[in-house]
Amino acid sequence: MNGVRDTQDGADIQHGADGQDRAATGSAHDDAPDPASGDADWLADPALDGVELRHLRGFLAVAEERSFTHAAARLRTGQPALTRAVRALEAALGVRLLDRTTRRVALTDAGRRLYTDLAPLLPRLAAALRSPAGPGELRLGFTSLLPAACRTLVTEFRAATGAKVRLVRRDTPLAGLETGESDIVALRGEVPRDAGLRTALLLQEPRVAAVPRAGAPGGLAHRRVLDWAELADLPLVVNTVTGTTRPELWPADRRPQLACTADNFDEWLEAVAAGHGVGVAPESVAERHPHPQIRYVRLKNAPPVPVRLALPARDAHPLAERFFTLGGQHRR
Repeated sequence: MNGVRDTQDGADIQHGADGQDRAATGSAHDDAPDPASGDADWLADPALDGVELRHLRGFLAVAEERSFTHAAARLRTGQPALTRAVRALEAALGVRLLDRTTRRVALTDAGRRLYTDLAPLLPRLAAALRSPAGPGELRLGFTSLLPAACRTLVTEFRAATGAKVRLVRRDTPLAGLETGESDIVALRGEVPRDAGLRTALLLQEPRVAAVPRAGAPGGLAHRRVLDWAELADLPLVVNTVTGTTRPELWPADRRPQLACTADNFDEWLEAVAAGHGVGVAPESVAERHPHPQIRYVRLKNAPPVPVRLALPARDAHPLAERFFTLGGQHRR
């Protein structure tokens, strides 16, 4: 990065409210109001009206990169949004901060003065806004299997926030969100409308049939592909707590018979392996849970399994909000 560092050398000495002398970095203006003096309420200064943090971040990035394209990439935002942010700052201050041409971006005199004062302040602001107790921890709940898409989200979330992520598996319909054990959850299947949650669709997973290798009717264990409609003639093993496949997914006049039920994923898997019936699961189960007594068979014409992030509609954890927003950017 091409940092702008052609500023005045030296430092002023400021006297804090505790009587301690401190060196002030940068070249703060001599006539700037002292928040401790009591002569004026700096919080009411009209210079702050209309200025947002994203405006300041955008300006600093462009000032250092000398390029809207490179600055947008650094901030992970679109160039049009960055351009609007800088223009909004110029409008709020009533000055031109940047000279733009088709080939270069340069700071005006006003832009250089603003950069000199802002550059040391924003890192201090970022440090002040971080939790005094540390970077914090987000509890990410899931049932049975954490969706693969969440692994990428967790990596990006850690990089963006510095927060820790604790994975919480709970074999309950809402993966611990209803008991307060999770802050945000990854759920497969439909979410009850009366659950009081906000949701964002991450992806749709294909379904596969889980067929017992021994005792499967009609040579199912040797089939490469099954049609969804064929399963209506077979006994079905269902995980009634966290499963995503119920007889109600088939037409009312042609549904599979319920062979047995399970209360969690492990019981469901063993019931299929024991030959109690055929199971249906997201494709990720076949990839991550091979079983010597089960063969996974591709399904055609099967409805996909929706995978969603969910968090409380009200009073959600701030870190959960950040993760939720990031998840929305990864929808596919």
